[in-house]
Amino acid sequence: MEKKNLVVLTGAGMSAESGFATFRDSGGLWEQYNVEDVATPEGYERNPELVIEFYNGLRKQLLSAKPNKGHELVAQLEKNFNVTVVTQNVDDLHERAGSTHVIHLHGELMKVTSSVDPNNPKYIKTLKPEGWAVKMGDTASDGSQLRPFIVWFGESVPKIEDAIHYVEKADIFLIIGTSLNVYPAAGLLNYISYEVPVYLIDPKEVAMSSRKKVHVIQKGASEGMEEFIKLMEV
Repeated sequence: MEKKNLVVLTGAGMSAESGFATFRDSGGLWEQYNVEDVATPEGYERNPELVIEFYNGLRKQLLSAKPNKGHELVAQLEKNFNVTVVTQNVDDLHERAGSTHVIHLHGELMKVTSSVDPNNPKYIKTLKPEGWAVKMGDTASDGSQLRPFIVWFGESVPKIEDAIHYVEKADIFLIIGTSLNVYPAAGLLNYISYEVPVYLIDPKEVAMSSRKKVHVIQKGASEGMEEFIKLMEV
C-alpha cells in the first residue's frame, strides 16, 4: 500500500522540552536583547559584531541541547508515512532526531552565508560543532562577512514555496507547538485540501482562524506525539 503524505508544521513548542528557547519564550538569551537589534537586516547593518556574537551564543546553547522524545517520534513516523517537516525553528534538532526531509522556513542556526547574497546556495556553509563561533573578518567565498543563515524580520521567506508544494499534497496535517501568529507559516493552513484531517499538539490554547475542524491534543510535544501515534494506530 502506498504511504500517505504527512506534513508536520513545528514551532517553538517543539523544542521547548529540549531547553532551547526562542525569542518568543521568556528566559534564554533573547530577553537580554531587542529583536530589532539582533533579528533585522537594519540591526545587522548598524552593529554586525553584536549580531554575530548573539548568534554565536545561540549556537553554543544549541550544541548542548538534545532532541526530545517529540522530535524522535516525529522522525519515527517516516516508517509509515511520507513525512515532510516544515519548521519555523532554526535549530537542527529534527535532523539530529533522524528526520530526513526538513524545510526550514526561518533559516538554520548552524549555517552561515554571504552578507551580500544570503540565499545563494554557493555561499551557504554548514558550521561544524567544533567550529561554531564566527568572528568579524570571517568571509564567505564572495569576500563578504559571514552572516547567520537566518531569515530576519523584514526579509523574504524563500522556502515558503517549497512548503506550499508539500502542504498541497498532504493527506494528514499535524501542527506542533506554534501559535500560528507568524506569517507566512500560519498561512500554510490555507493550502490544505478541505477533507484533509488536521491535528494540533499544544499545551496552550491556540486560536485557529481556519474554517477547518481541528483535532486538538492539549499536551506538550512529547506527550502529544505519543497520543497522535496512538490515534494513527502506527
